[in-house]
Amino acid sequence: MQRFKIAVLKGDGIGPEIVEATLRVLKKVEELYGVSFEYEEGLIGGRAIDETGTPLPDETLELCKNSDAVLLGAVGGPKWDDLPTDKRPEKGLLKIRKELDLYANLRPAKVWEPLIDASPLKPEVVSGTDMLVVRELTGDVYYGEPRGIFEENGKRVGVNTMRYTEDEIRRVVVKSFEIARKRRRRLTSVDKSNVLEVSGLWKEVVEEVSKSYPDVELEHLYVDNCAMQLVRRPNSFDVIVTGNIFGDILSDEAGVVVGSLGMLPSASVGDRYALYEPVHGSAPDIAGQGIANPIATVLSAAMMLRYSFGMDSASDLVEKAVEETLNQGYRTPDIYSEGCKKVGTEEMTDRIIENMERLKA
Repeated sequence: MQRFKIAVLKGDGIGPEIVEATLRVLKKVEELYGVSFEYEEGLIGGRAIDETGTPLPDETLELCKNSDAVLLGAVGGPKWDDLPTDKRPEKGLLKIRKELDLYANLRPAKVWEPLIDASPLKPEVVSGTDMLVVRELTGDVYYGEPRGIFEENGKRVGVNTMRYTEDEIRRVVVKSFEIARKRRRRLTSVDKSNVLEVSGLWKEVVEEVSKSYPDVELEHLYVDNCAMQLVRRPNSFDVIVTGNIFGDILSDEAGVVVGSLGMLPSASVGDRYALYEPVHGSAPDIAGQGIANPIATVLSAAMMLRYSFGMDSASDLVEKAVEETLNQGYRTPDIYSEGCKKVGTEEMTDRIIENMERLKA
């Protein structure tokens, strides 16, 4: 029997509720596929601050390093908004990404046909959209030095440095080609090489790597053109790879294009470690009410099954069960529309699990 250890970081707000729902789905995966998941909980975010004084305790980091994957809920909330920037819950996320060297952020953006009317685009434009944005996560202007606000000739000057080494570019590009090879074999590399030298290096490295993947169709787009094409022809994209700041913007745009930002999963992966979390926040205003949508976290777990555990069949089953549940008209309040069946976190999870059993039979 295969055994996997999962570090469970429930976090704040609705985090504990949606993670608990997802663990129920994973329990069904255990039953259906004869695998074993071992869970150990750790603190992160606001709760970690309350209990230990830091958003990412050393014990949590050590737990993650000794696990096969990390499942995260959500962090943050108004309770901690007045803390110094370096002490806020979100700093725990930045630190864990850096410490685990999670250099590639994977953000799927898929149109679920039952929710197609939620997209701001016409159905005929967005129908069939199923893309994956791969965002380099540990470099670029968010981490480059020098940075800061300085005084120059009596005036304030803000400085951030866009910086990439060829090795940083190469590893995320290789991972993107590998992912594209397992999907529809199309990769779009996004840069601004007509203006930025760092993007010129990015494009050079992409071209070098592409020689090892002749079976993957490569397209280069400038970031401004890509932003436009995501609206004009979203269903033409398969895998998009780009730098940290461009990826931050484009992945959110892709999420809005498909109309289900609150349902989007994500993975932050490196060569050794991987962390899976929903894109949405901690939603403290609805915490404890039993109405939070668990689907983004459930789909994040499906990504974990695929990318960390190599369980493609189980991952497909979870995704199909989610789609079938939506086809049956079940909706949590955040995605509810007239004529559907409004349910809470627990019942939505029940329906997904029932559909897993039925589809696997």
